[in-house]
Amino acid sequence: MISDFDGTICTVDVGNKVLSHFTNKSWNDIDRQYVQGSVGSREAYSRIAPLMTANPLRLNAYVLKLAKIDPFFARFYRLARKKGVDVKIVSDGLDFYIRAIMEKHRLGEIEYFANTVVFGQDDSLAFNFPQANELCGRCGTCKNKILNDYRLMYEKIIYIGNGQSDICPSRCADLVFAKEVLLKKCEEEGTTPYQSFHDFRAISEYLKNNF
Repeated sequence: MISDFDGTICTVDVGNKVLSHFTNKSWNDIDRQYVQGSVGSREAYSRIAPLMTANPLRLNAYVLKLAKIDPFFARFYRLARKKGVDVKIVSDGLDFYIRAIMEKHRLGEIEYFANTVVFGQDDSLAFNFPQANELCGRCGTCKNKILNDYRLMYEKIIYIGNGQSDICPSRCADLVFAKEVLLKKCEEEGTTPYQSFHDFRAISEYLKNNF
């Protein structure tokens, strides 16, 4: 199973809050362009970096105050391990807060893929994109590429997500658990088998009944 992080495993969109807080909301015009689809997340991050001033300690303290994960996720993960189902996280967000939040909840062993933050002097920072797809270049983390990298390793890949960056990989999954923006898109396209979900309790039930 491959899951998005912000708004899916984490009930808060931490990335959005971090960028808003540490740019004093001066990234809002860039965010609007991203939501409208006129720029991809990779370009948006590159334009946001000069607006941000932060250091690792301040960032970690801020995100840990926001660290609320789905109340049923830990139970779901334990069940997946018992059933022999691998769980991986794919995110177009940032590595430092995924690591901090998952470690806080004693789930740091779960493999994740995300954009990375490089801290410089004078509280400056830059973003790197180790999981970008150079053939497309829109997203910082190409979730679709990661999914397809694992295609030959697994008989079935289930995707779990909620947002704009989850649409592309959901089209390549065998089954999708969707909510919010992703659910609406699945309903419109009707091509990939999908189920709506509110929290990971529903996905745990699916595991119990199908594995």
